Amino acid sequence: MNMADRIQYLRKVKGISQEELADKVGVSRQAVSKWESEQSTPILEKVITMSEYFEVTTDYILKGIEPVAGQNKKSVEITSKILYIASTAFIAIGLLCAFGGWYEEQTMDAVWGSMIIQAVGVAGYFIGRMLSSVKPPFAVNWLNLALGLFMPVSMFSGVLCRYLSWGKIIAPYPMEVRSIAIFVVIYLGVLVASFIVLSRQRKRA
Repeated sequence: MNMADRIQYLRKVKGISQEELADKVGVSRQAVSKWESEQSTPILEKVITMSEYFEVTTDYILKGIEPVAGQNKKSVEITSKILYIASTAFIAIGLLCAFGGWYEEQTMDAVWGSMIIQAVGVAGYFIGRMLSSVKPPFAVNWLNLALGLFMPVSMFSGVLCRYLSWGKIIAPYPMEVRSIAIFVVIYLGVLVASFIVLSRQRKRA
């Protein structure tokens, strides 16, 4: 791995774009692009700035020399990434289990166990955040929100329909025509709003 590859690797681990790295270092996006494509190399001042931002040594950026502690840090980063992916998987599995349990028994007791599975996924996500400074990918953040909010939005739709005397069922997924319509409107609004908020947070990071 040469210097260009290391800069690109550090940027991707940090979860930022070339433009965002350029802003942090104080250069143009084209300059970062040239560094990563081996068309040019950063001056020492920019190497120092990047080392502080990425929390690595200048020797690592220039020569690929890692301190022993760097190996442990890399292992922690890999563990965090695994936990992020696993969190989405657990939340999705919990949602599917809730659907299956409700379909079979039509009682909320069948849903609680599924919510525990989702809670494990949420816990895994936050453990990953605490383990290292590696940020979860945008897709993981958005999918976790989308999957985690599905049942609450569905149940809220059911409560709203019951309040309006349009239905009687409060379920982890919408079952009646009017509750489906209300659910779709609210859920789409939640998805769009969460996408916008996460996009803005990513740009500010």
